[in-house]
Amino acid sequence: SGVKLLIETARKNNIEVIYVQHDNGVGSGFSRNDDGFEINKEFYPHETERRYIKTVISAFCGTGLREYIEDINEDTIVIVGLLTNFCMDATIKSAFEMGLKVIIPEGTNTTFDNPYMDKEKTYKYYNEFMWPGRFAECISVEETIQKMKKR
Repeated sequence: SGVKLLIETARKNNIEVIYVQHDNGVGSGFSRNDDGFEINKEFYPHETERRYIKTVISAFCGTGLREYIEDINEDTIVIVGLLTNFCMDATIKSAFEMGLKVIIPEGTNTTFDNPYMDKEKTYKYYNEFMWPGRFAECISVEETIQKMKKR
């Protein structure tokens, strides 16, 4: 998968991989100790990789991630994950407001159908209309990998 390839490329090029998990609260099916909370084994972090737990929609709100990114003076981040129209959108816009250059590799985020749009339309709306030219650079996985290798 594109996500797995990006993680492997980052590790090979000494680019930090950071994980963010969402804790939706007890009884939600997406809280600590629930199956829905766990990171897919295919993408599981190494012991030395940072993990942040969030309880709100943006990865930068109340997690310590914002402060960490500022402390290491990072200016570009690649964001992949779930859910396109919730956590991804809020995190991308927060990163933009922080002055970060955001890269979204094609096909590395997804969501579910909602009452207004199916998941494919939702994906296209954000990745092809809302984010590019405004909040993020939406490019191919291959192009992202080339940028990572040049870093």
